[in-house]
Amino acid sequence: MGALNSEQIQSFEKDGFYIVRNLFDNEEMAIIREAVETDPNIQSNFFDREDNEGLSTKLISWNHPGDSSYGLAARSKRIVESMEELLGGEVYHYHTKLTAKEPKEGGSWEWHQDYGYWYHNGIQFPYMANVIVPLDPATKENGCLEVLKGSHLMGRIDHDLTKGDQAWADQERMKWAEEEFETVHCEMEPGDGLFFHCNLLHRSAANRSENRRWYLIFCYNAARNNPRLEHNHPFYTPLQMVDDEAIKNTGVKLSDGKVEDFRTKRTNPPRLQQAS
Repeated sequence: MGALNSEQIQSFEKDGFYIVRNLFDNEEMAIIREAVETDPNIQSNFFDREDNEGLSTKLISWNHPGDSSYGLAARSKRIVESMEELLGGEVYHYHTKLTAKEPKEGGSWEWHQDYGYWYHNGIQFPYMANVIVPLDPATKENGCLEVLKGSHLMGRIDHDLTKGDQAWADQERMKWAEEEFETVHCEMEPGDGLFFHCNLLHRSAANRSENRRWYLIFCYNAARNNPRLEHNHPFYTPLQMVDDEAIKNTGVKLSDGKVEDFRTKRTNPPRLQQAS
């Protein structure tokens, strides 16, 4: 049994998202946070994505979850089994992102759908979803994720490039969506988990606060939804799920660096690199 029960899954299907409080406990988050903050493979591969005002969010992504503390989190039974329930069968790890909004200077992200990007990677069906796990308290002040509740039911929307390094959803459709759907600020504590559909419209404001806002975002694709085009994220790769006790049993562990296949800005054109 995953982190989501049948009632929560129904809420996900209706609203496009669901927050599981305390998906990871304080001990697990301390282990994950230390691994992320001290891993040289993360520190050396950060790059910036600018918004329309010239503010930047630091970003890094990797394709395969290894045996690091955060790799074990992506492979944990509580997440993988939930994703299999949400997506109707076997899933694989499409990639993980770390988005880092630093105090006073972390940039915003415009309204978009993740499938608005992933569609161009040759992925035929929107059988994809994410789970965000904040490393810090995520608040309105430091740029927490905002979603339009139920907007995934609109289906995929065309996206255009912004003045910065991003893509945003068609502006006319966005006006309709904002009139139709409730905006929800997904404020969370470290260890909470926000599961959301790949067609859910979402954005985040700039970080104007004194506090950083770091997110781990685990992305999954249905095994039966193998991409048709070669691109910067993996084709179907069997996912080796681990027991939920693996993080505590292993303790702080850093990445291999080769297993994860860290991606850099050089190999990720703007249209293919999304964040939140």
